[in-house]
Amino acid sequence: MTRGGPPGATPTLEKAKSFKPSLKRLVAQLGDYRGMMLVVVGSIVGSVALTSYAPRVLGDATDELFNGVIGSQLPAGITKDQAVEGLREHGQNTFADMIASMNVTPGQGVDFGAVGRILLTVLALYLASAVLGWLGAYLLNMVVVGTVTKLRAQVEAKIHRLPLSFYDASARGDLLSRVTNDLDNLSQSLQQTISQLLNSLLMVIAILIMMFTISPLLSVIALATIPVAAVATAMIAKRSKPHFIGQWTSTGALNAQIEEAFTGHELVTAFGRREQVEADFDERNEKLYASSWRAQFISGIVMPTIMFLGNLNYVAVAVVGGLRVASGQLSLGEVQAFIQYSRQFTQPLTQIGSMFNLMQSGVASAERIFDILDETEEDPDPAQPVSPSDDRGHIVFDDVSFRYRDDRPLIENLSLEAQPGDMIAIVGPTGAGKTTLVNLIMRFYEVDEGAIFVDGVDAAQMTRDDLRERTGMVLQDSWLFGGTIYDNIAYGDPSASREDVMEAAWISHVDHFVRTLPDGYDTVIDDEGGGVSAGERQLITIARAFLAKPTILILDEATSSVDTRTELLIGKAMANLRKDRTSFVIAHRLSTIRNADLIVVMEEGRIVEQGNHDDLLRKQGAYFRLYNAQFTEPAEELDAPV
Repeated sequence: MTRGGPPGATPTLEKAKSFKPSLKRLVAQLGDYRGMMLVVVGSIVGSVALTSYAPRVLGDATDELFNGVIGSQLPAGITKDQAVEGLREHGQNTFADMIASMNVTPGQGVDFGAVGRILLTVLALYLASAVLGWLGAYLLNMVVVGTVTKLRAQVEAKIHRLPLSFYDASARGDLLSRVTNDLDNLSQSLQQTISQLLNSLLMVIAILIMMFTISPLLSVIALATIPVAAVATAMIAKRSKPHFIGQWTSTGALNAQIEEAFTGHELVTAFGRREQVEADFDERNEKLYASSWRAQFISGIVMPTIMFLGNLNYVAVAVVGGLRVASGQLSLGEVQAFIQYSRQFTQPLTQIGSMFNLMQSGVASAERIFDILDETEEDPDPAQPVSPSDDRGHIVFDDVSFRYRDDRPLIENLSLEAQPGDMIAIVGPTGAGKTTLVNLIMRFYEVDEGAIFVDGVDAAQMTRDDLRERTGMVLQDSWLFGGTIYDNIAYGDPSASREDVMEAAWISHVDHFVRTLPDGYDTVIDDEGGGVSAGERQLITIARAFLAKPTILILDEATSSVDTRTELLIGKAMANLRKDRTSFVIAHRLSTIRNADLIVVMEEGRIVEQGNHDDLLRKQGAYFRLYNAQFTEPAEELDAPV
């Protein structure tokens, strides 16, 4: 990933934010769907209200059955008061109290018609609740999918606004993990938690209301376990949070290592480093396993803890409720309804507890996504940009200074002029600042001091699009995408005709080898350029740059992967295209730039020599030493660095 970037740079996306601000920010992402969310909340409220009212109605059916059974056991022809009085006379005071609180008619059995009507009412309540619940779930799914789609678009747009320094300092695998794995995990977490959390919270409120209308005493007993459950859940959630953050951080690091190993598989095999790569993978995989296991184990304790407290609550309610039925203070149907409410009351609490691990995981992913969105973007284009009136390719470096880090100078007080149509070759040892120089032309980085003028206009006063439309660039690493050879060349100018594409291919000497392929220009290659050689891949990228018809042409080690014959072909192509174009060529193989109009020799960010090939050789300076070093064996071993 690092290309001319600051040496020793480290990824900047590591520190996670706190839970509450990230959760608040995540909720704010739902703001575009306020109206739909109101309908969702209304549907869930209606569904919960109907569901919570149904047990109370079902309790009436139980009372009808119980009243009928008890009434059939009492003598017919007497009133309820007479039956109660008779029971008291026989010393059955408890039974008498219970009969007194019931709606019974002595000698009359169960009214199955009334029971049937009550059951139909309960069925209607549950059906209506299900319809409202389905509507809420359907709309909520639209909200979540829309929100994640918007967030994915924000990340994509943000990535295109980030400076090159961000990518130089970031592991590609970790960045891909954030854009793919973390967004997918966030989507699943939102879909699984929002609906259940809303439903569970509203269910708790509705059940509390129904419980207090039945018996305040039993309600107090039922609520006694809540503070204990809340404290236990908070303590467990606090301990699981860092492990969830570690889980997704380790996932990103593992993806980065895998991507790096797969990309460099040939080198790994060639240098016999497979065991080392496998050891690195095992180490990162073990770290991911440890953090994932701890996160899931600790968060998984929430549900059994709440279920245990709920069972204790159930026993207490059943005992006290039975005593109050026996004393006539509550009916059997009310106690049945209350026990049902009690069980339903612990169920949403259990669901809330079980959602904490998903919430922690989702918010941890959201934090990693927000880290990208919070990265410093490249400086905006000027409000009133200036565009050169001419398009000749006259480039001037005026006392330019640049450094990747404040404490490490790289380019200092560099001045250089490239006339229109000139071929400027930039040579020098590794780390001299050659690639950095062309990165400054493209405004991949901004100069610290001085200015770069393009046809008389300060490049900083131009829009980046305007500047880069005038520039074609071919890098050392040839980049192709999955598709046909024709499509890869046409990428340089999507509006180009087929004749223009063929002309660019012919001038760049792509045509001669493409016609030997079975499908010609319609030959499909993958993103690794499979099916064509390294030199042929480079020729395709050069044809792509030529098709764009740039005023400024930059070749960064473009011939490093080609053979001598292909190198000669590229040289001829460059000679054909140099007319009316300013070319900057970075090369280590000095034989490719002998015909350059100007050769610039750089050392430690400074221009130490400049001139044409013959003049520089006659000076017998830095260029002379570089040139001869490629054709002579070293006379002596270099001293080992101290």
